[in-house]
Amino acid sequence: RSAQFQLAVPVAVVFAPGSVPADLPRPLPFRDAQETDISVNLRTSVTSRYEVTYRGTTAREEAALDAATARDADVALHMLQDAPLGSLTMYVVPETSSLLPQGISVYVGKHRSALVRAEGGLAALRARLRQLTQVMSFTAASIAAALSDRVPDGQLGPDARRHLKSSLGYEITFSLLNPDPKSHAVEWDIEDAVNRYVQPVLDKLSLVANFSVDSQILYYAVLGVTPRFDKESSSFLLSAHSLPHVINPVEARLGSSAASLYPVLNFLLYVPERSHSPLYIQDKDGATVSTNAFHSPRWGGIMVYNVEAPASPQVSLPLRVDVDMVRVMEVFLAQLRLLFGLSREELPPEFLLESPGNEGLADWELDRLLWAHTVENIATVSTTLTSLAQLLDKIGNIVIKDDVASEVYQAVSSAQSAMAELSAGHLHSAFQASKEAVTSSERAFFDPSLLHLLYFPDDQKFAIYIPLFLPMAVPILLSLAKIVREARQRKKLPTKID
Repeated sequence: RSAQFQLAVPVAVVFAPGSVPADLPRPLPFRDAQETDISVNLRTSVTSRYEVTYRGTTAREEAALDAATARDADVALHMLQDAPLGSLTMYVVPETSSLLPQGISVYVGKHRSALVRAEGGLAALRARLRQLTQVMSFTAASIAAALSDRVPDGQLGPDARRHLKSSLGYEITFSLLNPDPKSHAVEWDIEDAVNRYVQPVLDKLSLVANFSVDSQILYYAVLGVTPRFDKESSSFLLSAHSLPHVINPVEARLGSSAASLYPVLNFLLYVPERSHSPLYIQDKDGATVSTNAFHSPRWGGIMVYNVEAPASPQVSLPLRVDVDMVRVMEVFLAQLRLLFGLSREELPPEFLLESPGNEGLADWELDRLLWAHTVENIATVSTTLTSLAQLLDKIGNIVIKDDVASEVYQAVSSAQSAMAELSAGHLHSAFQASKEAVTSSERAFFDPSLLHLLYFPDDQKFAIYIPLFLPMAVPILLSLAKIVREARQRKKLPTKID
């Protein structure tokens, strides 16, 4: 189960005219490599290797950098690039460049490139490069989180086990909970909302896993916690410490996720009953949560959607409620990003990150996910095969069929191939190989012929069969003894001689 990971990140540092530092060791272009070690545990070592190529801009890149804004330049540069997954291009622009806004030194685009203002010499540039690679590829924390099963608890950050574990597929369920259909006739156009807001994100994530989406409306489904009435605001409040108790009673109504092969992500929209409206969620400090929503790690999220009370008390019930899907989907997509560990970390004020727009995540964020999932997949395969080997060691007479053996060989060779591709800096093929390795190792591990209950230890066999055979064996043994006795007597009788 020991593993030596080498993660190679191909980086290009491209100097625009007027931005080349004076202290470069050699004339452009030249190559350079920087290595850092990430400590995981004694049996698992991770080395990250940044293979940097320094060069000047081409004429077309120079023209692209003449754009009016950083966003325009990012679009134009993307058209010129054929950047493979996991690679990173850093364009160094002169200190006086108007491309970057005042006070901004680094602009991270939507794709796999960043613009950096030339400040200081090569050492300052390398420090910037280190910061950028941490943002755009992986950090020691993100790799430790991916290997969380191998890392001692004390060394993990608070967020390490919040993200979903790597899987070949995920099922997403959107549920509308209407506990008071007598008062509220709630309508939501979930199909259109999924097509407009969720599908572009899932299309981008389709490289990572398969996704299926479904939705449902549940009537008379109430939260398991009674909210507290607050006189000052004349509203009902759910405090942060009571939120964990909300999920279990609701989950019982959601439909079984036990039948699912893949992890299920639940997104719940809760329209409170009229007797508990309006309902607000409070955080740990007692302040009202602006989104009126909360998320549960590796499970999903719940949003409370308040209905405005009718102006006159004579209004006929039920009230028709049309859900504002834009507001709801903003919250659910933010929760989806949190579940996949795509939340944007706090960055220095001189960094400017381009919003990913409609697609929900930038190309480099997809790469971050792939780096972490590839490492996690390889570690999972190693654990699965180790468990399988331990099972086979325990049962001496187990029968291993050819197809199971070939799955094990396939898993090992795919995992080795994934490791080799990672150390060569080919993230896409490494991820694909790691997925194949997981599929093969799980097929072998869950093969019905290897169910250990099919094989009994020898002492158990004796315990089962002796009570059955002993009653039959007694008369047989007595008969055998009699035959032996008679044979001996016959030998002793003197033979009669005429």
